[in-house]
Order: sequence, then C-alpha cells, then structure tokens
Amino acid sequence: MTIPAISVEQLSKRFRLYHERNQSLKAAVMRGGRARYEEFWALRDVSLEIAEGSTYGFIGTNGSGKSTLLKCLARILEPDEGSCRTKGKVSALLELGAGFHPELSGRENVYLNGSILGMSKADLDVRFDDIVAFAGLERFIDTPVKNYSSGMYVRLGFSVAINVDPDILLVDEVLAVGDEEFQRRCSERFADLRAEGRTIVVVSHSLGSIQAICDEVAWLDNGVLRATGAAGGVIEQYLSEVREKRDASETHATASRSGSGEITIDALEVLGPNGHVTDVVHTGEAVTFRCHYTAAAPVPHPVFTLAIHTMEGAVVTNPHTRNAEIVPPEVSGSGFVDLVVDHLPLLPGTYDLSGAITDHAALHTYDERHRDRRFDVDAGAHNDGWSGLITMNGRWVVGGSDLRRPLR
Repeated sequence: MTIPAISVEQLSKRFRLYHERNQSLKAAVMRGGRARYEEFWALRDVSLEIAEGSTYGFIGTNGSGKSTLLKCLARILEPDEGSCRTKGKVSALLELGAGFHPELSGRENVYLNGSILGMSKADLDVRFDDIVAFAGLERFIDTPVKNYSSGMYVRLGFSVAINVDPDILLVDEVLAVGDEEFQRRCSERFADLRAEGRTIVVVSHSLGSIQAICDEVAWLDNGVLRATGAAGGVIEQYLSEVREKRDASETHATASRSGSGEITIDALEVLGPNGHVTDVVHTGEAVTFRCHYTAAAPVPHPVFTLAIHTMEGAVVTNPHTRNAEIVPPEVSGSGFVDLVVDHLPLLPGTYDLSGAITDHAALHTYDERHRDRRFDVDAGAHNDGWSGLITMNGRWVVGGSDLRRPLR
C-alpha cells in the first residue's frame, strides 16, 4: 500500500481574537490580569490525503483557512487538535524573502535564507550560480538587498526556495511573481518538478491556474473541508456556490463609472442563444453582448466599446465599433448596440463585462461602466477538461490524417 506524501487527520487550528489588550500594568490590574478575547477556529476537523507525485490545490474565499493549513503542513504553525504528516523534504514558498536581512548583500542572504530552508553551505555552494541565474540578479548579487526593488527582492526569495530540491513544495499565492520572462522560468521549473514526480501543493485564487496544473483540489469554507476530488469538478461546485451568493447579495465591488454624460449607458446585458438575458452562457454557443444607451441630444460619431475582464482584472478582449468601421453619423434618444459572437471562445470561468462610449478619436469619454456586469461561462459540449481563457476552435491532424474521421 502506497504511503501518501501528506496525510492530514482531523486537524483543527484556533487563534485568539483580542478585543482589548492590557497596554499597561494598571489596565492588567483593573481587568484582573485578563485581556478580553474570543476563540476563532481557522480550521476545524480537516482530514485529507495527498498522493506522492501529485499536484494538489486548495481553493476557497479569503479567510477560509487555506494559508493556515499550508503553514501547518510547513510546520510554521502547530495544530491544536489532530495531526499532519509529510513524507520527505519540504520547501515552502509562503512569504518570499522572509528571513532576508536588509543590510546584507544578495549573496549573503542566499546563504542565510538557504540555511533557514535546511540547506547546508556545501549544497548552497553547488547551487549558488543556478540560484542567482534563475533570479537574473548576477549584476546585483553583492548589493545590499535594502537597495533592491520589490521585484528583485521577490525573485531572489523565490529562486532560493525553488532550488532547495524538495520532495514536497508548498506554494501560497506566488504563481505569478516578477516580470514575464521570470514567470516563464517559474512555469518551466514547476513543469520540471512535476515531471520529476515531486509533490506540489498550491494555494491560489486564480482558478484557471489551479485547474491547469492540479490533479486534485480541496475546497475549504470557513475552516471546514467542503469537498475534495478532481480539479474540474470541485472548482465547478465552488463556482456554483459563489454564483448563488453573488446573485443573492447583488453587489459588485469592482464596478465603477465615469464620463461627461452627454450619452449614457443604461445597462449592459449578456444574451444567450435564445435571445434572453442571462448570467450563464456556454463555451462554443452563440452569445450577444448588448449595450443600452440614451442620448438627451444628438451626439456625433460615437464609438462603442465592450470589454471582457477576468476576475483578476486582466483584459481578455476590448473590441470597439471604430475598428469594425461601424460608426453612426450621430445618435440621439434611446437604443442599443450589440456585439454578436456566433461561437463563444471563452473557456469556463467567471468574467466581467465593461462598456464605454467615446468620441471618434477616443479622447473624450461620454460614459464608461467598468466591470459592471458579471457573468459565468460553463463548459460546452466539446471542451471538457480544457483550461485557460479561450479555445482555439481548431482541429488536430497527425501524419496528415484528420482526427475527426472515425477509426476503422
């Protein structure tokens, strides 16, 4: 019987939330020596196993206990109840650069931070050049880290941690540190670790990244384990509940609005293939994005823009009518403009719709509603298991044979 790389049994962790602390001896005497607090259970009776060589993800809202559980696995925190066992050497990418001394040089901090992570001086001597090259800091390695930019600081911390050569790697919200080139190197290093059969545990709010790299996922909710299993299925359960809570609250914290108001956006809508307004569409189906407007007086040559953002705020696309060479001489009164997409290329996830109306030169904004309408994309008929943002709608050909043809 295979021993799991990580075994968590009925683990619970509590903290004290202080309402009033004793700031002086007088306050301590007046309160009988006791400060007022309440107990908060960050984790409650969590049990799970993570197979050796797998990539495992923790998902959940802020405060659900994901980072606390990771710190228990890293032995930074001790559980109040239950236990957690790990098999092999553990390296944690939790707070990058923790343990760096600002007055020491990058070189000295590599040895200091490496020793904290359990590496000997001989090991660090062998790996030093690789660590520095991975961070891209050859020119600055003998400069005190207090003079580093935040990006340089994080890159060096990440490089030290990821070169410890662990059996188990714990990663907390650091999947996208540094610039694009450094992120590429990080992705390649993660791929190498997976290919070598290392166990990787990831905490991230980027569900696309979690689904792309993880074999299994655990969903934590207010310290309680709600579900475990294949990444796609658990993420779908989680998104369904988030969707229900969002619909019930009808709040949208990221929405904002600006503009001079000569013409205004009354509403942004998403219409399914039946022409009805909806908040849930499917990859590959016909979808219409609609912008309702009102102009109190004629507005010449307005340009309409509709943009789609990820939950993290990245722009997926922002087409506008000027590029399509569809700019009316003027508009007045009320009406709507549609962007019709015959086959939606967006892959499953949650997205925000923005709208803007500007003058023809795009120098003056009449109205902009930023991330005003949230909608969900569910899997279509032919894209189960895909990850990312869009589908290429392509077909595979091997050796000149079209894979759509049936096998004989």
